[in-house]
Amino acid sequence: MIFRKAIGTAALALLCFGASAQKRQVMLDKVVAVVGGSSILSSEVDEYARQLVQQRRQEGYTSDRDPRNEALEMLMTQKLLYNQGQIDSVSVNDGAILAAVEEQVQRMIEQEGSIPKLEAKQHMPVFTIREMMRQRFEEQEYANEMQRTVTGKVTIIPGEVERYYKSLSRDSLPVIAEQYVYAQITKFPKSMTEAKQRTRERLLDMRERVISGNARFENLARMYSVDPGTMMRGGEMPPSRLAELDSSFGAALEKMRPGQISEVVESQFGFHIIQLLDKQGDYYHFRHILLKPTYTVEEQTASLTTLDSLVRLIRSDSVTFERAALEHSDDKGSKMNGGVVSNSDIMSYYNASNPKMTVTKFLREDFGHFKSLDDYNALMKLKPGEISEAFLTEDMLGNKMAKIVKLVEIIPTHQASLEEDYLRLEEMALAAKQERVFREWLSKKIDGMYVYIDPEFRNGEFENKHWVK
Repeated sequence: MIFRKAIGTAALALLCFGASAQKRQVMLDKVVAVVGGSSILSSEVDEYARQLVQQRRQEGYTSDRDPRNEALEMLMTQKLLYNQGQIDSVSVNDGAILAAVEEQVQRMIEQEGSIPKLEAKQHMPVFTIREMMRQRFEEQEYANEMQRTVTGKVTIIPGEVERYYKSLSRDSLPVIAEQYVYAQITKFPKSMTEAKQRTRERLLDMRERVISGNARFENLARMYSVDPGTMMRGGEMPPSRLAELDSSFGAALEKMRPGQISEVVESQFGFHIIQLLDKQGDYYHFRHILLKPTYTVEEQTASLTTLDSLVRLIRSDSVTFERAALEHSDDKGSKMNGGVVSNSDIMSYYNASNPKMTVTKFLREDFGHFKSLDDYNALMKLKPGEISEAFLTEDMLGNKMAKIVKLVEIIPTHQASLEEDYLRLEEMALAAKQERVFREWLSKKIDGMYVYIDPEFRNGEFENKHWVK
């Protein structure tokens, strides 16, 4: 909740633990491939292939390739990336890996009901389960970081986007689904200052209870913190670099000593108190309690009443929507632009600063991922030019607000064009270039690394022909 950037999740291959682990206990497994210093077992290939088929069945598509050959190639690619990552000394967050392992182990224990039941099902003690899982998560994180290192250097220029577009046949041009351009006027409760002060006082009281020995920090986090990612772990976060955190949060953490509890810290996510547990190099290990301002029904209704009055004025042509947004909206990102909504808040959240990536056209799937579904539900009742009734919603950080929206334009489904859809074409061209660069890099690394493939698989269909030497 306090991270600016999401940590990459482990790929499917790393989560194939249960069935393959049990198989290895009841049958003599076979090494079917070796890449660098890493071997791949037949049971791993079988389990990964099974999950590939299951995933595709759920998503509704198929592949002409033998799933076992496809699974083996994916696993070999992962092993190569892992080995190359160690050769190149890429940096991974060991603390985050251990935290992810513990979270997964606890989930498995809860699913089985107890540690003895989990050990009986997996035919091994829990510390062995942890170690096997740690090795897998570590391997995948090295692989992820190595691939990011390769593709992260790839850039693209306008001429390449144009060449990519012209290289596509008319039938293969991407189809851009229906898009929406809309404007908004937002209003936070007038009592926000008072609500923030109430939140500060609650956290100060918790801090005093911990310092005086009347409560444990982790117990208060479980009871009161509103960060769903850490509350059940007593507010504990995996060790993190300051650059990964909200700037205000990181600045406070940097000044702390192990064991110290911070004063109240305000970040873009709300209000926190922090307990620094340990510091190893650039990594800070800590707990935190997150609270957000809360409002009474009357306080929230007051914001709705204000916007209801604006709706009547706009509909009676007493004031334009654009003027009302400029004078009354609390959204600094849109009020100067007639209320027209862009993704500037999303870019700020992810610490992106490229102004050319700012867009004002939103696909259906953008709502719910980045923009509020409340916005979409209100827009679906409107025709272009109409405005909604006032409604209660939240911004992307979970802050309560009232809002009205205006449907400016509906852009019908169409084939992509350079003039109308440049940014989406640029994104596709960049992804295509990154894939090409990675494939070329991978081929060179395969040629320079020891690779053994069991005869059973040597005649299989591999996308990269360099695997079979």
